[in-house]
Amino acid sequence: GPGQGSLRPRAGLAAGGGRGAGGPAGAARGAPGGADKGGTRAVLEFIRVHPDVRALGTEPHFFDRNYERGLEWYRSLMPRTLDSQITVEKTPSYFVTKEAPRRIFNMSRDTKLIVVVRNPVTRAISDYTQTLSKKPDIPTFEGLSFRNRSLGLVDTSWSAIRIGLYALHLQSWLQYFPLSQIHFVSGERLITDPAGEMGKVQDFLGVRRVLTDKHFYFNKTKGFPCLRRAAGGSAPRCLGKSKGRTHVQIDAEVIEQLRDFYRPHNVRFYETVGQDFRWE
Repeated sequence: GPGQGSLRPRAGLAAGGGRGAGGPAGAARGAPGGADKGGTRAVLEFIRVHPDVRALGTEPHFFDRNYERGLEWYRSLMPRTLDSQITVEKTPSYFVTKEAPRRIFNMSRDTKLIVVVRNPVTRAISDYTQTLSKKPDIPTFEGLSFRNRSLGLVDTSWSAIRIGLYALHLQSWLQYFPLSQIHFVSGERLITDPAGEMGKVQDFLGVRRVLTDKHFYFNKTKGFPCLRRAAGGSAPRCLGKSKGRTHVQIDAEVIEQLRDFYRPHNVRFYETVGQDFRWE
C-alpha cells in the first residue's frame, strides 16, 4: 500500500573468511555473503547505520537450509524498504553452498554480493575456537587439520579447512555472477581501517559515503572497532561477547604447514579477484 515501501531484497552479504561456512546472500540489489568467522556480522552492523540500507538482523539461511520454504517466506522476513533503499541479509554459509549461486541468480541476477575474507589459517583457528566453546570434547586443532601430520597431508574434508579454499568456492559463483557484482572485504583491514573498508562497500552498493572515520573508534579491550552510535540511538555499538574470542594457542609448526598448504590457493584467489590480501 502507499508508504509501505517494497519488499524487494536488493543486497546480500556473505562472509568468505569466517569460522563456519560462508557465502553471499541474495537480494535484488545487493546481498552479502562470505566465509564465516570473517567479519560478516561487523559489516552488517556497520552498513545498517546507513540511511539508504535496511538489514535483516538474523541469518535467514534461505538459499542453503530453508529454500523449500519458498521465496514468499523469504520476502516476509525482509524489513520494509523505500524504493531508494537497499535490503541486505547476511548468511556466511552461502559462500560454500553449491546450490546458492544458482538459487540467488534465479531470484535476481542483479543481486550484489559482498564476501568477507580473512587469512584462511586464522579463520580456521577462529572457527575451531568457536566450536570448542560449544563442544569442549572435540579433538585437537592439529588432529582435525591433518590426515597425516608427518607427511603434511592436510584434511580438506574438515569444514574449518575447506571453507578457506576461497578460489575453489568462488568458481561456482563465477558461473552465475560477474566479478563486478561481487565485492570482497578484507577481514583484516575491516579491523585496522573500518572506515576505509566500509567506504568501498558503500561505493560498491552505489550509496553515498555516509559512514566515515567519525563513526568509528577502536575498543582496545576487545581489539575491535566499534560504532560511536547506532542508527537513531546514542549508545556506542560494539560486537557482542561471542565476537573477538581469544584464540587457542596452536603449535607454530602446525601454522607453518597450514600456511604452506594455503599459499597456492591464496595466490589463485588473488589472481582471480585481482586483489592481493597480503596473507603471505
